[in-house]
Amino acid sequence: MLSKALIRDGLCIWLFRPFLHRSDLKNHRRVSSYGIHRHRPHSWKVVMPSVLESNMLRNLIAILRSCITHRFLRQVDGAAAIEFAFIALPFIALVFAIIETALVFFAGQALQTATTNAARLIFTGQAQSGNYSASSFKTAVCNNLAAMFNCTSSLYVNVQKYSSFASASTAPPTTNGQLNTSNLGFTPGGPNDVIVVQAYYLWPIYASLLDKLANQSGNNRLLVATAVFQNEPY
Repeated sequence: MLSKALIRDGLCIWLFRPFLHRSDLKNHRRVSSYGIHRHRPHSWKVVMPSVLESNMLRNLIAILRSCITHRFLRQVDGAAAIEFAFIALPFIALVFAIIETALVFFAGQALQTATTNAARLIFTGQAQSGNYSASSFKTAVCNNLAAMFNCTSSLYVNVQKYSSFASASTAPPTTNGQLNTSNLGFTPGGPNDVIVVQAYYLWPIYASLLDKLANQSGNNRLLVATAVFQNEPY
């Protein structure tokens, strides 16, 4: 086993290695400039002159700090994990934002398709001859929607009759930017009447970072599907 003296002497040589010339260590010659003497094989005795004591101590501390800092800065173990930790949160947020935006566009297109298909019931007179109500027409729209829609509490329909296309209005009934369902109606008209069929859906926005995407209270976005046509002369 290594003795404590040998371990101590080896540590001293390692600490003072920056002060020694390579040949001095190799040949074990006396190094008098820094007070280092060789007394026996495998043993070094460090005798620090009092004049150099404080300066060498400060230099030694500075060297140790420099070595530790340099080794720490050059350490690359776990660099990939640390880099991923920095970008993980914004990356995941970006992915959710992309998915959320894509779902909004998909839902808007699905709502438009369902409204157009249901509007044909009014266009051809089937809704009038079948005495459709607003609830019946809403069910017809829901039958064309995917399961991802909540027709019970988030879907609203509005069917209005106009005398001409110029007088038809397609603006959603909103008050202070919020959907006002009290102004909704169901007037399918008769033959050759100009009809505006609209469906409104409050689509929930789950990604809080997309607050600009929500335009209704409760962090919802108002999806609007519109069909304007003149009834057939059935």
